[in-house]
Amino acid sequence: MVPAPKMAAGSSAAVVNGGGVGTNPEVARLCHGSPGAWLPAARAYESGRLGRAGAAGDRRSCPGGRGWYPGGRAAPSSRPREAPRPHRGMDEEKIDENEWGYHGEGNKSLVVAHAQRCVVLRFLKFPPNRKKTPEEIFQHLQSIVDFGKNVMKEFLGENYVHCGEVVQLPLDFVKQLCLKVQSERPESRCDKDLDTLSGYALCLPNLARLQTYHFAEHRPILCVEIKPKCGFIPFSSDVTHEMKHKVCRYCMHQHLKVATGKWKQISKYCPLDLYSGNKQRMHFALKSLLQEAQNNLKIFKNGELIYGCTDARGPVADRRELARHLKPFFFPSNGLAGGPNCTRAVIRELVRVITRVLLSGSDKGRVGALRLGPGPQGPHVCEASPFSRTLRRQGKNSPECSGLPKGCLLYKTLQVQMLDLLDIEGLYPLYRRVERYLEEFPEERKTLQIDGPYDEAFYQKLLDLSTEDDGTVAFALTKVQQYRVAMTAKDCSIMIALSPCLQDTRSDQRPIVPSSRSRFTFSVSVLDLDLKPYESIPHQYKLDGKIVNYYSKTLHAKDTAVMPTRFKESEDCTLVLHKVGLPLGDTQWKSTGNIFQDKECPT
Repeated sequence: MVPAPKMAAGSSAAVVNGGGVGTNPEVARLCHGSPGAWLPAARAYESGRLGRAGAAGDRRSCPGGRGWYPGGRAAPSSRPREAPRPHRGMDEEKIDENEWGYHGEGNKSLVVAHAQRCVVLRFLKFPPNRKKTPEEIFQHLQSIVDFGKNVMKEFLGENYVHCGEVVQLPLDFVKQLCLKVQSERPESRCDKDLDTLSGYALCLPNLARLQTYHFAEHRPILCVEIKPKCGFIPFSSDVTHEMKHKVCRYCMHQHLKVATGKWKQISKYCPLDLYSGNKQRMHFALKSLLQEAQNNLKIFKNGELIYGCTDARGPVADRRELARHLKPFFFPSNGLAGGPNCTRAVIRELVRVITRVLLSGSDKGRVGALRLGPGPQGPHVCEASPFSRTLRRQGKNSPECSGLPKGCLLYKTLQVQMLDLLDIEGLYPLYRRVERYLEEFPEERKTLQIDGPYDEAFYQKLLDLSTEDDGTVAFALTKVQQYRVAMTAKDCSIMIALSPCLQDTRSDQRPIVPSSRSRFTFSVSVLDLDLKPYESIPHQYKLDGKIVNYYSKTLHAKDTAVMPTRFKESEDCTLVLHKVGLPLGDTQWKSTGNIFQDKECPT
């Protein structure tokens, strides 16, 4: 493979586009550089020649021509990749690190945002002792773009998914930027370092300030980021822990996270309430997120984080401070007094608006091809949900799922999550089958498309929803790939951007959601759509067992603690009399009960 050309430390940024759609003019304007140092896309995926479609293969291991076919060469793609077309309208100015600021980070990447333009740069992070070559970094980032464009955009709809482009930046800029943001990083995230050696990053729209419909510059933008997590209880017959058929993964995991110090207290949020489609349950779920945000909720105002956890130590702002920020959005006339009533009213309006937005949507996508049915096949209610527990104590039945509209993003996300057809317990033996095959034929890894390319052929193979194991590697690999995609959907984030409408805004021009006192133009997007690594499956298998076992022990400990309390209550009501002698020859009885003492002198 031809090595990537190196950039001079002070040269301009270049946009790398291996998808054959040209460069993004916004990216070109942003980077302030002259054209040059373009990375050839012919080199940018020479690996694209390796298994562009599914590998053609050994019919003995895959009867009927199904799935990834081990043992053969890859078939050519029906959509060949083109070389990129450089954008020639860049300014001569040098890119300036002072125009960028820290935006946030996850386990594997760090994001910085531009001060004026609605764009961000996403850099990969690695442990200090684990370095990758520039070529490997580029391949990694380009595979993220390809997976988003060819798989997740197909499932969720092109209006929801923003794939971005790979850019190559001056190394001096990256190093100075790294120094600039270091002091703003949460301590818990500093165990990994920003990649400052390759110069590659992803350039994406800033969804916290997304202005899909070219909003006026002076109009404020409110953005709510929700990480909803897994919205169904496993329905697979491979599940051996009965608890997993009753309690969702998120609610069980909360106990382990609090015990290990990840979070201070257990959240009342349950994903099944949010995914239920029942407004009462959805309101409860969103209010629970506002009470204990953890890393499942963030709120931005004009691109700045105003509410949410940056670390396990606590939230950025309390609810009263949040209400102060939100009040002009929901009560623009300023007729609402301050205090607790104001906070509750503002939070109530926010929850109602977000619920309406989550239930809206018409972007088609191709998720219907999954044919998984109208909703989860398992229980619709998690037994650990505080909402459900409260109703049970009151002798009421928990509201069933009202059903999510098929056009809404929550419905589509849930359908992709349900590609986890076997649960990790049923999936792990299939993973081991693939591993044994690769140990014997390591050269087949590329043919099996484990590391890509993530193209149309890859997407088509995900639509095979059969669960009858024919013993082939092809079947096992199909289920493994589906599991990876499902786990990606379980860990994605939904970004809802709101902007107040002007009086003359027409509802037929753009989507609008009303509140009690105002109306908002809105857009909905999805992020954190990197395909989960194949190598993470053993970790997921071990973590699943750890979560279930700890939760089961916690329940057992609670049940054990309840028994002595009940016995103590019974003991307090018991009068025990002891016979004692008196000087006058009489007999006195003395109680040693815990509630009272009494004396009895029989004649």
